[in-house]
Amino acid sequence: MERKPWPALWALVIGFFMILVDSTIVSIANPAILEDLNTDITAVLWVTSAYLLAYAVPLLITGRLGDRFGPKRIYLIGLVIFTLASLWCGFAGDITMLIAARAVQGLGAALMTPQTMAVITRIFPPNQRGAAMGLWGAVAGIATLVGPILGGVLVDTLGWEWIFFVNVPVGIVAFAMAVWLVPNLETHAHRFDWLGVVLSGVGMFLVVFGIQEDESYDWGTIVGPISVWGLIITGAVVLAGFLVWQRFNRAEPLLPLALFRDRNFALSNVAISLVGLAITSMPLPLAFYFQIARGLDPTQAALMLAPMAVASGIMAPIIGKLTDRVDPKWVALAGFSTVAVALAWMALWLSPEAELWTLLFPVALLGFGLSGIWAPLASSATRNLPQQQAGAGSGVYNMTRQVGSVLGSAAITALLNARLAAELPGFSGGFGGEAAGAAGSGGLPPQLAAGFATAMSQSLWLPVIGFALGAVVVLFFAKPKVTVAWGGQRPDDSGSADAAGGAPAEASASRSE
Repeated sequence: MERKPWPALWALVIGFFMILVDSTIVSIANPAILEDLNTDITAVLWVTSAYLLAYAVPLLITGRLGDRFGPKRIYLIGLVIFTLASLWCGFAGDITMLIAARAVQGLGAALMTPQTMAVITRIFPPNQRGAAMGLWGAVAGIATLVGPILGGVLVDTLGWEWIFFVNVPVGIVAFAMAVWLVPNLETHAHRFDWLGVVLSGVGMFLVVFGIQEDESYDWGTIVGPISVWGLIITGAVVLAGFLVWQRFNRAEPLLPLALFRDRNFALSNVAISLVGLAITSMPLPLAFYFQIARGLDPTQAALMLAPMAVASGIMAPIIGKLTDRVDPKWVALAGFSTVAVALAWMALWLSPEAELWTLLFPVALLGFGLSGIWAPLASSATRNLPQQQAGAGSGVYNMTRQVGSVLGSAAITALLNARLAAELPGFSGGFGGEAAGAAGSGGLPPQLAAGFATAMSQSLWLPVIGFALGAVVVLFFAKPKVTVAWGGQRPDDSGSADAAGGAPAEASASRSE
């Protein structure tokens, strides 16, 4: 098949858009799910965390699967799994079934995501990759913003089940377009690090379960045979063991640490993990504030976020082209700083008496800032990747983003519970009836609304800190080197080994100092 980069990219981003929408679409539906399935806040937030955890853990190996068997084939398999799991989610009759279905959905997403970025890296030359990553970044940014808006409309008109059913026709269209437009790319042989898969999966699960379930069991109490702290510490030790194993595995490690010798790749991964944490933790306090403290219905709450999606959608393609012409560091710095300021503005402004229209200004500012984050980070991370490491590099990058998302989901759950317990004693993790019933019915009584709004405001400082730290990280980006195509090199690198595993410089793009 003749390689036509842009049609192939458009075909892939349809599926990519769908799986990222599902990272945030549930946030606006949480009050409805909480009430309809008669559960509590910790359980309903596991609907998001199960998806993110099952999404994050396999990403290292699914990137390698794309290298080994071809990104198109793995993408299509993941798309089928994701679409069928969406159907299962919609038919789930209890919270346990819904959480299980979401985990399978996450597995499908994990198979798909690295392939989109790997195809961009392999079919676009470096001097055009900024524009391509601009589209990829626009899709990523808009999807995370459209999720709550689309979710609000669907919950109000058809019911929360339709936030999952809507994926089925989209998945069918995405499958047909990928079969038609995405080329079959050459494959590269890889050995799979199964011990690394087990260590990373077990470690991540223990850490996330410990953080998210803290309120259910209380810090220091027993969960089965060990305490909550024991779960977290054990998970951290297992993850440390995973990193040690990756350092000394001489065959082919799951996490190619040599990739991190490139400064921009390493820093982009740190920054995107902070984006994942912040972008996942941001919608939940806002959704609960608008629906429960202020009594808006899901559509009204979603429309409060509409200026963010509009601003991001307008600016993201412009930012993508800009990253091919200027140092991406300054674009990303402006984006992170703008988002941090906008969220801090909102955190200071949330109260039961705040005029809702005044919140539209920081919401729009959020959209402008977010449009300046995705493309510069993706372009900086992938610019110097050698072709044979495209799948591994994109798997690592997407894995760190999803690890941040998983930790963000767990952390915001713990923080929401803690702040509700502090501001409204007895109204914490198990709140259901009164709070869920307040959505769309005028809000909580005044004696509860003030404390609830304060708890949401305080929780919003978590994403503020995440984006502020991201601004600090990108300050240390190196200026990107000029590359023209696969095989481009710097004059002083002729014949040297590249940063990703010893390939000659002739076979890879140059790396930053």
